[in-house]
Order: sequence, then structure tokens, then C-alpha cells
Amino acid sequence: MSRADLHTHTTASDGRHRPAEVVRMAQETGLAGIAITDHDTTAGIEEAMEAGELYGVRVLAGVEISTQAEDREIHVLGYGYDIGNRLFQERLATLREARDRRNERMIERLNELGVAVTLDEVREAAAASQEKGGTVGRPHMAEVLVRKGYARDFRDAFERYLKRGAAAYIQVKRIHPAEAVRWIHEAGGAAVIAHPGLYGRDRLMLELLENGADGLEAFHSDHDDAQERHFLAMAESMGKLVTGGSDFHGIKSGSKLYHGPIGNRTVDVSVIDRLLAARPRW
Repeated sequence: MSRADLHTHTTASDGRHRPAEVVRMAQETGLAGIAITDHDTTAGIEEAMEAGELYGVRVLAGVEISTQAEDREIHVLGYGYDIGNRLFQERLATLREARDRRNERMIERLNELGVAVTLDEVREAAAASQEKGGTVGRPHMAEVLVRKGYARDFRDAFERYLKRGAAAYIQVKRIHPAEAVRWIHEAGGAAVIAHPGLYGRDRLMLELLENGADGLEAFHSDHDDAQERHFLAMAESMGKLVTGGSDFHGIKSGSKLYHGPIGNRTVDVSVIDRLLAARPRW
């Protein structure tokens, strides 16, 4: 009981399970700590915190912010921020608005391809299992595509229509990851670059660390052993924090699209204290 999974998702964004259920699953897996890191929203944090008290699991407030640099989508994890920070919440709302615009354009593209789905159907799919204030995104589109017979399963929906480079994918302009780092710091949190092995941008990772990011997520379900060693060494060589997590979303429609099971990648629970200690002091 000394391990923590610092990257999980709930029904507040595109996860399958409610925040309290994710915390319960963490307890059943034998974890001492967990971070809830939904996309561009903190809507699931309060419920998760309450569940943490119930199940005896330490819950760290997290968020995963979507950014863009060098024509790549880069994700920045924020930990231990002030959830009541009004400016931070307003900034996250602008990101959700950008996601909404992207959703509209992707639905238009799907319709142009002869795929008869509507934005209302996607919103209904999200609302059926989502927390108020959560994000609506591609996984909810995939759910509709599968239900209406346009894809065999979630993986097929992403491969055929929704992933980067697929027929209906739309890239919208996002903030730079350095700006997300600043937002997190200004809200009193620590900023970590998520799954750096997915980007193929080591130079950018080094620049972000040099310019204020507090650490790298070296341990991730989509990293192999060599990548984990590489990013561990990169972070440690610069005196930065090393985090890890499963990127758990749950399983939808029998697909294993969503990275790994809860607890698939962990770090010592003491990393939570190191993240909290790394937060800016004004």
C-alpha cells in the first residue's frame, strides 16, 4: 500500500467510471494514492475527494490540459492546484469551448463523408454517463458511431474517422504547453508533461523543463521500458520530478483503446508530497 497512480480519467471527461468508482477501484487494486486528471475540467474532484475519505485512498486533485506545439497535441498534467481559483476555472472553460468548436467541425466532416450523426446525439451520449461540467469529445463520437453501425468498436471508430490523420479529424488551435504550465503555477499547482514518449519531441520536452515544467510522466501505459528509462534519466538529470500513471479510462464496448488498467503504472505515494512541495510559493 505504498503506490500511487497519478493519471486517471472519470465520467467528468471521457472515462467510463464515476470519480467515486475510480477511487474504489484504486483501493481494491491496493493503491495508497490516486490522482484524478480529467481533460480540461475539475468537475470530478470533489466526489473523488469524498470517496478517498471513505475508502482510505489519498486523492490528489489533477487535470490534463490539452495544448499544441510543433504541430503536435501535447498534454500537460496539473497537480495540487487551488480548485477554487476563479481565473484557472475560466481558463479551463475556454479550452472546453475550443473542444466544442472542434466537435462541431468534426461532425460536419463526418456528415460530408456520408456518416449520419449529429452533435445532439454526441451530447446525449456524453450526458448519459457524465458529470455536470464535464468535457464532450471524440470518445463520445465513437460511442455514437459504434451504436449506429458506422464502426465495429471504439478502436475502429478512431482508426477510421477520429484519430489524428483519420478522415474526420480536425485540429484546432490550442495554447502552447508553456502557457499551460504558467496557468497551473498561477493556480498554485505543479505542472508535469504527460506521456512524453508519444510525441517524438525530446528537444521540446527539454525546453519545457528548462522553462518551468516541474517534471515528466516517465511511467505510462504506452511507454516501453526503454522510453521509461530515457525519460526518467532526462527528468532526473535536470533535477525535475518523475511521475507515472496508467492513463486509465475504463473499457467501452469491449475495446481496450484506453491505455491500461488502473494501477498499470505507478510511483511511490511519496511523489504526491513531492508534487505538493514543488508548487510555487508566492
